[in-house]
Amino acid sequence: MDQAGAQGRRIAFFGGSFDPPHLGHLAVARAAREALALDTVLFAPVGAQPLKPLGSCAGFEDRLAMTRLAIAGVHGFAVSLADAPKPDGRPNYTLETLVALRDELPTGSRLFCLMGADSFVGLRSWHRSTEIPFAAPLIVASRPGQQLDDLRAALPAGLWLEGASPGAVPCSSGVEVRCWQLRNQAGDAAPFYLLPGVNVEISASEIREQVGAARSSLALGHELLPDSVTAYIRSQGLYQ
Repeated sequence: MDQAGAQGRRIAFFGGSFDPPHLGHLAVARAAREALALDTVLFAPVGAQPLKPLGSCAGFEDRLAMTRLAIAGVHGFAVSLADAPKPDGRPNYTLETLVALRDELPTGSRLFCLMGADSFVGLRSWHRSTEIPFAAPLIVASRPGQQLDDLRAALPAGLWLEGASPGAVPCSSGVEVRCWQLRNQAGDAAPFYLLPGVNVEISASEIREQVGAARSSLALGHELLPDSVTAYIRSQGLYQ
C-alpha cells in the first residue's frame, strides 16, 4: 500500500482496471464510505485480469499513477498495491488478493469487497467466485431500478440471498443502503450490502474512444474525469 495505507478498522477493497479512473469510481467509493462508515477505501488497480486476456489499454504504472491522482487529497481513500502484477506473470485472482490482504490487516479490522454493477453481474465467471463473499462481505453499487430478482440471478450457483426484503442499516449520511444475508450450501453466512441507484453510468471504454477520436486536442468528456487524470492522459499521450 501507499504511505496512507489502510487506516482504521473498516476497510473496503475496490479493485478494477481503472483504465482510466473516472468520476463514477469516485462516486461509488464515496457512497460506500459514507453509508457503511468505512475508515478506508483501497483503490487497487489490477495487474493481470484473468477475464481480459489482452490486458488493459494503459500499462499498470500509468493506471496506478492516474489512480493516485484521482484520489489525491480525498479523506479515507488510499491506493493499494495488493493487486499489482505478480513477478511470475500469473493472473490476479480477487479471492487470493482478498485473503492475502485480510491477513495483513491489523487485528480486529473488517475487510469488505466493493464493486460496481458491471462487476457484480459478471461475478459468477470469476475464479472461485462462491468463496469471495465469505472472504470479504460484498458492497455492491447497483444500477437505478435494479430489482432483487436481478441480484439473485447474478449470484454464482450455490449462493442465495436470505429474506424477501432487506434489513435497514442505519446511515446518518443520507446514502441509502440495504442489507441481506448471503448464504451457501455449507451453511456459511455473510452480510450482503447494496447501495441502490449509486452506480454511475460512465464507461471507461467510451472515454478511451473519445480520447482516441480527439487526438492531441483531448476534447474528451472532461466532466467524466478528474482534471488531474485528464492532464495526465494528455501529457502521456494515452489512448491515442
